[in-house]
Amino acid sequence: MANQGTLYISLIIATFAVSWAAIFIKLADAAPLATAFYRMAIASLILAIPAIPKVCKISKILSAKEKLMILISGIVLGLHFAFWVTSLFYTTISNSTILVATQPIFVLMMETLILREKIPKRSLIGMMVAIIGMGIISHGDLNLEKKYIIGDILALIGAICAGIYLFIGRQLRVKLDNLCYIFPVYSISAITLLIISLFYGENLTNFSTKSWMLFLALAIIPTVLGHSLYNWLLKYVPAHKVATTILGEPIGASILAIIFFDQIPGWWTVIAGGLILVGIFIVLSRCDTQEQSEN
Repeated sequence: MANQGTLYISLIIATFAVSWAAIFIKLADAAPLATAFYRMAIASLILAIPAIPKVCKISKILSAKEKLMILISGIVLGLHFAFWVTSLFYTTISNSTILVATQPIFVLMMETLILREKIPKRSLIGMMVAIIGMGIISHGDLNLEKKYIIGDILALIGAICAGIYLFIGRQLRVKLDNLCYIFPVYSISAITLLIISLFYGENLTNFSTKSWMLFLALAIIPTVLGHSLYNWLLKYVPAHKVATTILGEPIGASILAIIFFDQIPGWWTVIAGGLILVGIFIVLSRCDTQEQSEN
């Protein structure tokens, strides 16, 4: 069992690592789909050596339905990155990362609609607060260029896709360990992004050394390091607490965007972002209330 100090340091490192994703994407001199593809392809290659023996073994006991769920999860993860990474080229980093962080809201909706779980009043209040925040961001961007609204919509679609990925993952992680789940899903997402990139005729070869280094950094720091640390922490820290710390990504990314790109958030983004993050926190904190009542 890891000590408390190690756990807190790991949470800070993981949040800091994932906050760099949007920055690396914007710094790379590459189209969004190509950047998303190489992020997942390189991450899959890094995980291949430790993962392949385990995946080969576990695949023999998976049902056809479970294999289909892994396939769907990989496809929607690929779509998540396609939509979210593209959104960064239309709207601001702060807007994009705040809106894509709404994925827990969509997971809650799916739990209600598909699993027929009742939404607690606390979660319903949180959802309403977050939705009001989304409305404020969209209204604020109406006064800017049309592309900002397009970017906001792409980020929200990315959040929906991520929500589906998380929802499916919760069902599969009961049977699969982390590596056996993320390796095939990451690989399928990379193939999905490759197909989409080829369909749109994206350049996948002629990049500068700087871009290749940023692709590698994107795969290692936010993907393998950041997300792997989050998944390791799930062994020792309740899932809802880990999910709550992920809300630090939009804050970290927004601060880095000011430093690297002089993207100072508008007043509506600050207000709306605060409402959205508070709303998501309320939704996630319902788990604390449930745990206390059970104890």
